[in-house]
Amino acid sequence: MDTPSKTALIVHAHPEPGAFATAQMRAAAEELRRSGHVVEVVDLYADGWSPVLDRHEFEPVRGPFKPQAEQMRAVREGTLTGDVRTHLDSVLAADLLVLSFPLWWFSMPAILKGWIDRTFVMGALFGGDFGLFDRAALRGRRAMVLVTTGGSAESFTPGGAFGAMDDFLVHIHRGMLEFVGYEVLPPVVTYGPAHMTDAERRSALETVRESFTAIGKGLVGGPVLA
Repeated sequence: MDTPSKTALIVHAHPEPGAFATAQMRAAAEELRRSGHVVEVVDLYADGWSPVLDRHEFEPVRGPFKPQAEQMRAVREGTLTGDVRTHLDSVLAADLLVLSFPLWWFSMPAILKGWIDRTFVMGALFGGDFGLFDRAALRGRRAMVLVTTGGSAESFTPGGAFGAMDDFLVHIHRGMLEFVGYEVLPPVVTYGPAHMTDAERRSALETVRESFTAIGKGLVGGPVLA
């Protein structure tokens, strides 16, 4: 009997197709495919994804707008919008979720946060028939972030100018990914690619490839301690 292929969903948020962040996203996708994964890439900027969660997504809304209550009602009544339903189905189908983005203001770009707001639907991934964390819908799946920064590796250490990278990722690791049940893998971070030489960028891409080869083969073990 054939073993079912593993599936990976990469959600990418960078407005420049020629950016290093985009290049490393493509390298990650290639290595996951080489390891036997079926890979879906969602490019939020290229797709013109709307990041705004508001009442118009749930019309008609009666009374005060409570987003999570409306999400639960939409799940119950089968009235999620087509774009949200499509992305939610991709999340539910994926064994591995990769969030690919540049670190902006020590966080993710607004378009990616809006993807989380709209796609991590209450009643479908957590809440309702599900709990939180290890009782949420995505328990048993893996997730991780693939990041670029403007600053150097030294600046993102506990004694560095900005502080430890883990401090900036905890709200993503714990508050978004673990919250809906994922086991969070260690992040793959390229520090300051804009300040590298071409040779250094090639080397950095090779490091990304090696990291995703290991992830694809299941050689990366142990969740991040948020």
